[in-house]
Formats: sequence, structure tokens, C-alpha cells
Amino acid sequence: MMNFVVKTIANAGALAVAVWLLDKITLTGDSTGKKVGTLIIVALIFGLVNFLVKPVVKLLSLPLLILTLGLFTLVVNALMLLLTSWLADQLDLSFHVEGFWTAILGGLIISVVSWALHVVLPDED
Repeated sequence: MMNFVVKTIANAGALAVAVWLLDKITLTGDSTGKKVGTLIIVALIFGLVNFLVKPVVKLLSLPLLILTLGLFTLVVNALMLLLTSWLADQLDLSFHVEGFWTAILGGLIISVVSWALHVVLPDED
């Protein structure tokens, strides 16, 4: 259970950095508390998308992953971020990613920051 909480906090932190760095990834809200709550819910959605959808997409795109020596992973990460944005919109959350290239850059930022946070944060179950 602790591992799940740590990963969710790391994803929320990584999403917050992407929102902060990129103008076309938006998170709106009346107060800081509402923004933090939205960010945690979006991090849960992002984690669920990465857990359920990403392995299937990676398996189906395996030839492209091999052909591009893994660089197609950036496209897969961008698609997962766009799917998260779409799901957040369907749930009436104030998180939006505008455009594919923003999603590519956002996915790269989220991957790097999430990796760094996983290194720093404890990894216990």
C-alpha cells in the first residue's frame, strides 16, 4: 500500500512539474487545495492508464519499438498522457494537454521527473 502511495505522489509531482514548465498543459482551479486534489486524481488516472493500457500498446507497437531502438516509447508516453487528458475531461477535471507535440515533451518531462522522484522517495510495500 505504501508503494502505491509513493508512486501516486511521484506521478503527481511529475505532472505538476510538466504543468509548471509547459504552457499548453493546463491545470486550473479556484484554490491551491483544489489544484492539488485535481493533480492527485489525475495522477491516479495516469497511473491506471500506464498500468492497464500502456503494456498493450507497447506489445502492439513492439516492431516499431525495435525498429526505432526504443525511441517510439516517447510516442507511447505521449499517447498515454493524451488519453489521461481525455479521461480527465470526461470526468470534468481541470487538466488538459493541448496537442501531440506538447504531449511528447510533457511525457518526456514526466518520465524524467518521475524517475528522479522514485530514486529519492522510499520504495517499500
